[in-house]
Amino acid sequence: MYASLYILFMYSPLWAETSMPVRKVISLGPSITEEIYLMGAQDRLVGVTIHCHRPSQAATKERIGTAIEINIERIAVLKPDLVIATSMTSPKNIEKLKDMGIKVVIFHAAKSFSELCDQFLELAKLMGKEKEARKILIESRKEVAAVRESVAELPKPKVIVQAGARPLWVATKDSFINDFIELAGGENLGPSGLNGRFSREKVLELNPDVIIITTMGIIGDDEKALWKKYPAISAVKNNRIYIIDSDKYCSPTPVTFVQTLKETVAMLHSRYE
Repeated sequence: MYASLYILFMYSPLWAETSMPVRKVISLGPSITEEIYLMGAQDRLVGVTIHCHRPSQAATKERIGTAIEINIERIAVLKPDLVIATSMTSPKNIEKLKDMGIKVVIFHAAKSFSELCDQFLELAKLMGKEKEARKILIESRKEVAAVRESVAELPKPKVIVQAGARPLWVATKDSFINDFIELAGGENLGPSGLNGRFSREKVLELNPDVIIITTMGIIGDDEKALWKKYPAISAVKNNRIYIIDSDKYCSPTPVTFVQTLKETVAMLHSRYE
């Protein structure tokens, strides 16, 4: 999952050398790739991972491996000014790139919408697209504020977001997904911290009004059927179990965050459906 706790830039000489807009960049993260297109810097993008599906035009870019394991030799042939890595990128490969004299910037994913916006702006500075990024952020922040205001007076449904099946794993209060739940006017029943391991008995005890199943390594319909074995749970009894593409929660841009937030509002407050 491309998720992050904060933005980490490798400062000192590396940051100083990459302070000017780059001409040839390789993205190792799906949301990074999407953001580069969003700000209009796709002409500088020479390589992406096999996981970079959005937008569809990204399919025309050279594939240099997965989000975790990359083809070092292929990257060397492309001669990038900069490789933008994520927390999923193998540290061993990052060191190999640096040893080859290739500049690397690591983005650890954001923990909140606010940090996501900060990350987007820093990426834009690297790409020389700060003006374009600021316009996008103004609109995205305005829309998020409007959504938040629209649900402010509504009852807060209790929510569980399932992010894993074996073992059962739920979104914690310290996860990025928590921001979607709270901004959409819900109460996240997941635990604090980063350990989201849970039991179905605990879910039964907490009795959520809504269960949202992400598709990361999960067959959503199978999990939905499994939850129906617990008819005492309010979400089951009232048929309020939803399935959502994990990319929407785990790899958003500021723009897709707004879209997914509205989708989350629809799931949490049935009157919006």
